[in-house]
Amino acid sequence: MKLSIIILNYNVSYFLRQCILSVQEALVGIDAEIIIVDNNSEDDSLAMLKENFPEIPLIQNKENVGFSKANNQGVAIAKGEFICILNPDTAVSKDTFLKVLKFAEEYPDFGAIGTKLIDGTGNFLPESKRNIPKPKVAFFKMLGIRSKKNSYYANHLKENENGKVSVLVGAFMLLKKSRYLEVGGFDEDYFMYGEDIDLSYKLLKKGYVNYYFGESTVLHYKGESTSKDKKYIKRFYEAMRIFYKKHFKSNGIYKSLVFVGVALVQFANTFRSTSGSKNKYKPEMFYLLSDNIGFLKKLADASGETLKSISKSSVTDGGIYNCQLIFDANYISYKQIFKTMVALKDKGNTFRIRPVTCDFLIGSDSSNAKGEVFDFSKS
Repeated sequence: MKLSIIILNYNVSYFLRQCILSVQEALVGIDAEIIIVDNNSEDDSLAMLKENFPEIPLIQNKENVGFSKANNQGVAIAKGEFICILNPDTAVSKDTFLKVLKFAEEYPDFGAIGTKLIDGTGNFLPESKRNIPKPKVAFFKMLGIRSKKNSYYANHLKENENGKVSVLVGAFMLLKKSRYLEVGGFDEDYFMYGEDIDLSYKLLKKGYVNYYFGESTVLHYKGESTSKDKKYIKRFYEAMRIFYKKHFKSNGIYKSLVFVGVALVQFANTFRSTSGSKNKYKPEMFYLLSDNIGFLKKLADASGETLKSISKSSVTDGGIYNCQLIFDANYISYKQIFKTMVALKDKGNTFRIRPVTCDFLIGSDSSNAKGEVFDFSKS
């Protein structure tokens, strides 16, 4: 078998369903499999999987064992020569795996390959390509300080370029299974955060090269909130502490820097939390990209909004501002959806997607917040 896709799920049923549907379309013509690992979800994820994807192998954990251990469980039963670690709150283009596998064949020295990630607003996610988080780099990252010399992100490559990077993100990582096992897979001392940095670094130490592949786009909603609150900062600090303990000599300066950073971020968040919440933005117009008139009527009745149908060709002409675009994946490809999102991202627009054969919309208006779901199946 050529490829195994490992998807770890935790309470994101709607996003998981879209992810699987997009992956299945992208695996046509490839000898491949999908493996789902569920970390004791409390939503309807298991029921959804059994109803819609009973053929997909499923590992059901009785507790949340963390990111590293759960993915290692999936890799252990994978049959593919290549494996892809993929987040459930992602969607891929139809040609993503074909392109990345071709790139892997052209660069046999690769350790891991990552792709260009965008969030639900169409904005590039800089964690797609990163540098090794040295002490000062980690400190600046927590404080949100930008530095060319000590950048957390690999800014020597442009978003759409291909090239060597040190660290990739666990939302999408393609590796050879043999090399994953050679370096011990994800280190299970990490529960959440840092395990992708650790794996990337272990591959580098073995003499492999990590590559960023900017010619293919993957949508990553970041379904769990990653706002820079106290909990996030503590997890990030703990991940960095483990990383330095394993790979570098004890660094007292780092510990001091991070202690100061945590305190400053917590102090800043105190003022953010008391500044009041923003009113949710109301789009001036709702555009639907679909050729299904019945779907338009059903969605309009369920939402109470006036929807205007628009074609695939006209949406790229520009002139769309402060609107919400609703993409019907039965009508428009994910590749075209991503292209449109990127083209219209700086014009006050928001985006929602109706996955193939589904009666719900999903989207996200911020990379720092949970995604949103509108289920119109019962309307």
